[in-house]
Amino acid sequence: MNKQTIDDIQVAGKRVLVREDLNTPQDGSGAITDDRRIRAALPTLKALIEKGAKVIVAAHLGRPKGEANPKFTLAPVSQRLSELLGRPVIFVEDILADNTPARLAALKDGEIALLQNVRYYPGEEKNDPAFAEKLASFADVFVMDAFGASHRAHASTEGVAHHLPAVAGYLMQKEIDFLSGALENPGRPFVAILGGAKVKDKIGVVKNLLSKVDTLIIGGGMAYTFLKAQGKEIGLSLLAEDYLEECKSVLVQGAGKILLPVDAKIVDKFPLGLSEEDRKALQVGVVSTDAIPADREGVDIGPLTIAKFSAAVKGAKTVVWNGPMGVFEDEEFATGTRAIAQAVADSNSLSIIGGGDSAAAIEQLGFADKVSHISTGGGASLEFLEGKQLPGVVALLDK
Repeated sequence: MNKQTIDDIQVAGKRVLVREDLNTPQDGSGAITDDRRIRAALPTLKALIEKGAKVIVAAHLGRPKGEANPKFTLAPVSQRLSELLGRPVIFVEDILADNTPARLAALKDGEIALLQNVRYYPGEEKNDPAFAEKLASFADVFVMDAFGASHRAHASTEGVAHHLPAVAGYLMQKEIDFLSGALENPGRPFVAILGGAKVKDKIGVVKNLLSKVDTLIIGGGMAYTFLKAQGKEIGLSLLAEDYLEECKSVLVQGAGKILLPVDAKIVDKFPLGLSEEDRKALQVGVVSTDAIPADREGVDIGPLTIAKFSAAVKGAKTVVWNGPMGVFEDEEFATGTRAIAQAVADSNSLSIIGGGDSAAAIEQLGFADKVSHISTGGGASLEFLEGKQLPGVVALLDK
C-alpha cells in the first residue's frame, strides 16, 4: 500500500489541516494522565512546522455525542502539546464561531492551532458534507495522521479528503508500512496471536489471516468457543453460541495451523469486581481443557499452553499479536498474557502489537521497548488485519 506523505508535497506557506488522534485519558480535574498519543503526533507536527506550514490540528476526545461538553474539551491537550513542542499552540474554542476563519487565516508560517473537539459537532460522526467542507475551507492541504480513527468515515477523517489533496502523516505511514508489510510480505515463519474476549470481534481476522500465516494461536476468552466447537466441556467459560458453527468451519480450514489452549486456569467465580470476602474464598485451579468442570470458568491459559504458545513464537520471523490471553487486568490471571509478551519480546521477530488491550498489556508489563511496533489503533488495526478497506486510508492520494 503506497500512499503519498507529507514528504511528497510542498507545504511551505500553505495552511495544512492535520487530523491527529489525541484521545488522551484524563483524571477528574482534566489533567492528562497519559500523553503517549500526543507524543506520537509530534514527528508529523514538528516536520510541518519546520517546513514552514501553517498547521491546523483537528482531533477528538471521548464521546460527547455531538454536543459541547466541558468534560471532553481539548484545552488540556492544547496546553500539553504546547509544552511538548516548546511553542505556543493557539486553541480554537469553537470551530463554527464567526471569527474562526479569520483567526486561522492569520496564522503565520510555522505557527500551529488546535481546533476544539470535532465530536462536539453532530456533523463529524455523520460525515456531514457541509461540516467536512467547513473544515476543508480552513486549509489548502489535508494530512491524515490519526490511524486510530481511520476506520471511521467521519467528516474530519474521510469527508475533508473530498475537498483537499490528502496525504499521510508520519504516524499513519508507519502504521500502514508495518501492518501491510506483515500481511503482504512477512518474514517466515509468520505467527499470529489472537486473544481477547469476543469471537465476533476477531472471527473475520481469523479467517483473513488463515491463508497468510504459518501458525495461528487463539487464546483468551474467545478460545473457549473454539474449544466448545471441538466438542469439549467448557463449563461456565465465555461462549459465543451464535458462532459455534463458524468456529467449527474455521477449525477445519485451519487444521495444522491453529493452536488452541491445552490447559487453563479456572475459577468458581469471575474475579473482577469481587468483594474482599469473596476474593479470599475464590477457588482457583489449573486443569486440562479436556477436563474443565461444569461449574468452573476459564480465566487464563495454563502452564502447558504457555510453553506450547511460547515455543511457536520463539522461532517466528514475524509476529502479530492482538488480544490478551486471559483476565490480565487481575494480577493473578495475567500470567499467560505476561508470558506471551515475554516470548514476543525475546523473539528475534518483527513484532507488531495490534493496539487495544494487547497494547495496554505489553506496555503495562514493561515490554514496550522490546517489540517492533505497537499500533495506536485497536479497532483500526483489527479491521486492517481483517482485510477491510479503512475509509481514512483509502481517501489518501496514491504515489
